[in-house]
Amino acid sequence: MKATIYDIAREAGVSIATVSQVINGKGKISEKRRAEVMEIMERLNYQPSAIAAALTGKQTYTLGLLVPDISNPYFAELARAIEDRSRQLGYSVVICSTDNKDERVERYLNLLQQKRVDGMMIGTGIDNAEILSPLLQQSIPVALIARQLPSLSVHTVSIDDRLGGALAAEHLLQLGHTRFGVVSEPLKVSSSKERVRGFREAVEEAGLALESSQVRESTADIKSAKQEVLVLLEQTNRPTGIFCCNDMQAIGALQAAKELGLQVPEDVSIVGFDNTILASVTNPPLTTVAQPIEDLGHRAVDLLIDELKDEHKRPQKLILKPELVIRESSGDASIRP
Repeated sequence: MKATIYDIAREAGVSIATVSQVINGKGKISEKRRAEVMEIMERLNYQPSAIAAALTGKQTYTLGLLVPDISNPYFAELARAIEDRSRQLGYSVVICSTDNKDERVERYLNLLQQKRVDGMMIGTGIDNAEILSPLLQQSIPVALIARQLPSLSVHTVSIDDRLGGALAAEHLLQLGHTRFGVVSEPLKVSSSKERVRGFREAVEEAGLALESSQVRESTADIKSAKQEVLVLLEQTNRPTGIFCCNDMQAIGALQAAKELGLQVPEDVSIVGFDNTILASVTNPPLTTVAQPIEDLGHRAVDLLIDELKDEHKRPQKLILKPELVIRESSGDASIRP
């Protein structure tokens, strides 16, 4: 039989009212006692009735998460971090893949509102920020993850993408590279735009140039990136160092080099971005700019739940620092004749 609130109260040695306060995040209860009750709820697999809560206008302890593609390792790792943190705090997560298409974003937002989610995390590209307005009008907390929408007053958790691009450029410059190529997602995506900007600025500070023709836009998938890298590598004065704005694109670059009979890093160095699990299993292992993926997910959840506890809490903007992880896909500049 399903555990009831009476079972939880009896096991914890507290009143039903105390259990109810823990569930609703209210009351003057010590953190130790609150944690004990939460542990018993998880052990007995107690689930408050989300339907009943929605009908009475109470919290449903459910959060929504929109990402472009859950099959992309970056978003899979992000979703896992969000799910783990939410579960620790007594919440469930509904995950939706949008393919960065506004019509899907809008459809899922409507669906999640119908399910009365308590808060929304947006990790997908959005062209029209106005589709988020209904959430704000209903005072549903919103947190953007690795995205920027300055026109909206919402929580934002991101990394310093500009710094990340600069780290990639500085690494290649230190290795002696002077000819560069960049593969990014469409530059309307704020994170890609800033990564390219940081890379370009570092190159120019070194007295070199990154021509517009050396920046190729592709989707986030391997196949599309491979085609763009082939264009770069088939040029007469081909780049010796290539920066890809995510690890999936960097894998496409590795495949393009192999198809042309080029060795990595002897003929061309490749640097990715994200540091997903894929970066350590490629051949050769991928040098990449690491995002603190777990921290991004945990902080997004915390911001939403903090606002649910205090509706007057002002939107926060958190910017985390990326780090360069050097592996075997980058090396001293040396182009074969």
